[in-house]
Amino acid sequence: MAARIAQTTGAEHTAILGLGVYRPVRVVTNDEVAGPINSSDEWIQTRSGIKTRRFAGESETIQSMSVAAAKGALESSGIAVDQVDCVIVATSTHLLLTPAAAPRIATELGMNGAAAFDVSAGCAGFCHALALASDLVRCGTAGHVLVIGVEKLTDTINPKDRSTAFLFADGAGAVIVGPSAEPGIGPTVWGSDGTQHHAIRQDKDWVEFFREIDDKGLDAVRPYLAMEGTAVFRWAAHSLEKVCRDAIDRAGLSTDDLDAMIPHQANGRIIEIMARVLKLPENCALANDIEETGNTSAASIPLAMESLLRKGESKPGDTALLIAFGAGLSYAAQVVTLPKAAISG
Repeated sequence: MAARIAQTTGAEHTAILGLGVYRPVRVVTNDEVAGPINSSDEWIQTRSGIKTRRFAGESETIQSMSVAAAKGALESSGIAVDQVDCVIVATSTHLLLTPAAAPRIATELGMNGAAAFDVSAGCAGFCHALALASDLVRCGTAGHVLVIGVEKLTDTINPKDRSTAFLFADGAGAVIVGPSAEPGIGPTVWGSDGTQHHAIRQDKDWVEFFREIDDKGLDAVRPYLAMEGTAVFRWAAHSLEKVCRDAIDRAGLSTDDLDAMIPHQANGRIIEIMARVLKLPENCALANDIEETGNTSAASIPLAMESLLRKGESKPGDTALLIAFGAGLSYAAQVVTLPKAAISG
């Protein structure tokens, strides 16, 4: 008779226990980014809904922004560093293929021996990592999980690219996921559509770039982030309503139960379309952090969540729908209870 392998069980319910963010110091106006792409403040606002964004300086790195956001999440949750068993960092702009960013972040925070790894799911990365964190706590693999969404997209964009230069920005957001007396994180609805892999991508791989260096020397052009905006817009506008409704249904709720909707801050027009097709109730707050923060990819959901709470448009304990989508194309959505947030500058 084969030996029986023991299994672990964890918390029946999970929740987001605390939230922290880091917004880079430098505020960048539309006028500043408009020149190199022969554009204007009016065109950018009409096209994207963005008025300003934050660009990180040299000292504001993936690691430093993550650590700052994580400290805020720990503070607001009341969870001690030694209670965190796992760190998941969602990012597409940690520019080392190996090692991952998470282990160094965990070590700087004083988490000795915590599991730590990165997740790459584009702008949907935070919602993917949140799903993993909740499941880890529920199955007993971890007691508490630190989830970080962080990007330094200014390292990856061409300032002369009219499709990306005005859109993307930098920042970090972090949450602590742990056990809860009541359900605070609903079932995740997620998936991918590889037929749209070309819509958001690195425009050449590193091998191709190295070959260019061999052929052209200093004339070789480095890889940049590229996006086919129209393809992303059409896909999001036509595909995400079902994802949102499935997430609400799986949580056992209706749109009338939502106090807030926090979509990935991809584009102001996409946000408006999603709110309209879902027919959200009048009292449902709609995150629109893109106006002041731009598109921060995997950091956008926690940053937008913090903005709603800081401005008083939502409060801790409110029920919110999170929905994110991005490169892959990948998507994920879940209904959550909003946490306390650390005071940010």
